[in-house]
Amino acid sequence: MINITHFEHPKLTIKNWQVLNNESWCILGRNGSGKQYLEQLLTGTLLPGSVGDCKLPHVDKVGMVSFESQQDVYEHELQVNAADYAAPIGTKAKDFLPADKLNDALISEFGLSHRLESGYRQLSTGEGRKLLMLQAIFNGVELLVCDNPFDSLDEASCLALSDALARLSKTGISVLLLLNNRQDIPTWCENIAFIERGQLDVLGKLDSDETKRQLDALLTPMSDQVSWPTNLQELCDYKHEHLVKLTQGKVQYKGVSVFENLDVHIKPLQHTLITGPNGSGKSTLMQLITGDCTQCYSNDIHVLGFKRGSGESIWELKKDMGIVSAELHRQYRVNGDLLSVVLSGFYDSIGLYQQPEKQQVDIAKQWLEKIGLLDQQHSTFRSLSYGEQRLALIARALVKSPYLLILDEPTQGLDELNRHRVLNFLEHLAEQQHSTMLLVSHRKDEYLSIFKQHIKL
Repeated sequence: MINITHFEHPKLTIKNWQVLNNESWCILGRNGSGKQYLEQLLTGTLLPGSVGDCKLPHVDKVGMVSFESQQDVYEHELQVNAADYAAPIGTKAKDFLPADKLNDALISEFGLSHRLESGYRQLSTGEGRKLLMLQAIFNGVELLVCDNPFDSLDEASCLALSDALARLSKTGISVLLLLNNRQDIPTWCENIAFIERGQLDVLGKLDSDETKRQLDALLTPMSDQVSWPTNLQELCDYKHEHLVKLTQGKVQYKGVSVFENLDVHIKPLQHTLITGPNGSGKSTLMQLITGDCTQCYSNDIHVLGFKRGSGESIWELKKDMGIVSAELHRQYRVNGDLLSVVLSGFYDSIGLYQQPEKQQVDIAKQWLEKIGLLDQQHSTFRSLSYGEQRLALIARALVKSPYLLILDEPTQGLDELNRHRVLNFLEHLAEQQHSTMLLVSHRKDEYLSIFKQHIKL
């Protein structure tokens, strides 16, 4: 399937790598390690300048499913919607698949049978990813490359997707997983390689003690000596009993209930964990609180001292909120430099349209240093890897010291070192006793002891 020897490119180096037909591989790498250049090599889009022997499957036989490919489809769907107001949901999921495959058992195995009539933008991040995988499989690919396919899926969905991918080798499809976290490597994926600074090295078999030793050495956390950024406001300035008070909350779409009779009371420093399977309403609850779900006006909900629908503006609410979510990430399509992205958090804008104060610039740079991206402050946002973009959006949420920090799967796309860095951020923020955190997560190792309340949907 793949035979590469002595391959050198300014962005990517591979000494020796062979992938046999029907073999399954995992390439493990940190954020910014160069996995995107491996993707470009496999899809024939890596810029010229390489030397070495390189045998690859034809690009038409390679299916690539990544955060970036999902973003491309999402932006295309926005253009479709803008051009055709008569089709508000855009392209239906079933239209991504061949008509003669709509009854294929694999659709059920991927958990999408009930979503075929939904528009692509109505799908969750995980559902959209699975749809693009099915599209590639039904189009006859020989090599399916999946970039972090288990991110944003609940435990049951992860197991079901893993089983479905494991069976692909029996149909003549090789599976290559590009992963950020060792915990996500499925047991059926026997062959492991590691990529760092654009260099890919084969480590060996997953169950080998030597492979595990090498991974431990490569993924040892480095000590963090960077001081914590300045807080702009103090919690003692907040004068209300609750940050959020939802009474008998109810959201439904087209007669289908997302949740109902839901009471949520969150006081300052009552850090709250929200869990539940995909489709249970976790993100909808977050959007009800932020005001991005318009049904907030038909609910009895108080947020940051304001009763929704009492004449308050969305900006009055969001000035004391920090938000990180997959939806915000999808919407952040303005391609400014990294420093401007972080500074936009002071104004709750997508893009920077005001001249920031010197103190704001200093704090934004402090956060960029804290997340390890200060040296890329002038790089464009879209030139960064997905994980680096997510780190920047976390910094954007924290720059203004928000009273309410809403984190809807914030570690999606992060490697295990950066994920632990973010979790350490949360524990440190709890010690500061300033921001109150609402965390949506599927990962049990993110159920931190700081959470005083656990809402299961």
